[in-house]
Amino acid sequence: MMGNPERMTIQRPGNAVRSPVDIATAPFWVEMLLEGTADGENTAMRATLDPGTITRWHTHPRGQLLYVLSGKGLAQREGGAVDELLVGDAVWFAAGEKHWHGAGHDSPFSYLSIQATEAGRNVDWLEPVEILS
Repeated sequence: MMGNPERMTIQRPGNAVRSPVDIATAPFWVEMLLEGTADGENTAMRATLDPGTITRWHTHPRGQLLYVLSGKGLAQREGGAVDELLVGDAVWFAAGEKHWHGAGHDSPFSYLSIQATEAGRNVDWLEPVEILS
C-alpha cells in the first residue's frame, strides 16, 4: 500500500512481519494497517512484543498515539518515570518527545500505534534504553 487509501478499505489480519532487528531489544511482530507517505498522512500498525522486548529511544515528528490491545507494557518519556500500560490505555507522545515503550518482563504486549508522516518519515530511532534491569 502506498499512501493512505482514497476509499473505504478493509485489511484482514494475517500480514504480520518481523520488525527490523536494530529498533528494539529483539525483533517483534508488526502488521502495517496504513502506510502514509505524504505529509500529514497517517501510518498505523499493530505490534506484538514478547515479554521483556522494548524499543530503542525514539521520537515521532508529529507525535504518536499508542493504544494497548493486550498484555502489560511499559513506557517512559525522557526524564520521566517508567509507567505501566494496561489493556485499554491510550498514550500520546508529543511531536519530538523522546520516549520508548515495550513489553513488561512477564507479559507479551500488543498495541496499535498511529503516527503522521512528515518529510517522508514518521519515526526517528535513537540509542538503546539502558535503564531496565
